Amino acid sequence: MIKTWTTVFAMFVACATSSATAQTAQGDIQAGKGKVAMCIGCHGIPGYQASFPEVHKVPMIGGQSAAYMAAALDAYRKGDRRHPTMRGIAQSLSDQDIADVSAYYEAQSPSRAEVQPHDPPAQVAALIEKGACFSCHGQNFAKPIDASYPKVAGQHADYVLVALKSYKTTDNARVGRSNGIMAPIAQQFSNQELKLLANYIGKLDGDLKTVPQPHFR
Repeated sequence: MIKTWTTVFAMFVACATSSATAQTAQGDIQAGKGKVAMCIGCHGIPGYQASFPEVHKVPMIGGQSAAYMAAALDAYRKGDRRHPTMRGIAQSLSDQDIADVSAYYEAQSPSRAEVQPHDPPAQVAALIEKGACFSCHGQNFAKPIDASYPKVAGQHADYVLVALKSYKTTDNARVGRSNGIMAPIAQQFSNQELKLLANYIGKLDGDLKTVPQPHFR
């Protein structure tokens, strides 16, 4: 038990540190609205699929927390997240651009009632416990304990699977994510176990959505 809580505390400290450093600029929602032209071609089309590193739906980012969005874009910009398209886009953005775009997408969070607790199937519950998932992502994966961690409830299951597998990928210049917390967690699981987790997460109620742009409707 002591070891478990030590690990959870270490995760929380890392999480809080990431949140403090990822977003130094104050985001402006209206400014962000004018800076998302490079985003809407994929993230503004419901059901749009990417083909790299495998075919999967692009993630829903409407309603995602600004702190997480900023941290993710900064990781793509630095190369800690390896994805040629996203890195090229992120490298074109200044700190202020990232803050503005992140604020714009966070503002798309819907108003809804509090999510009710959901009991996962026994096999999934065991995986969640093994990974201590709720210790950072919150109950039902909908309410992270720190804004720099993503909301994942209701996210496209195929994208969640690709993201989780990317934390297991090492020594690849084009694919993978360097993360001292998620990498050892993901590496505990087989890809089939990650798929079970991803499918469960994708069925949960959450804040995430795709906001169609007028010329893509």
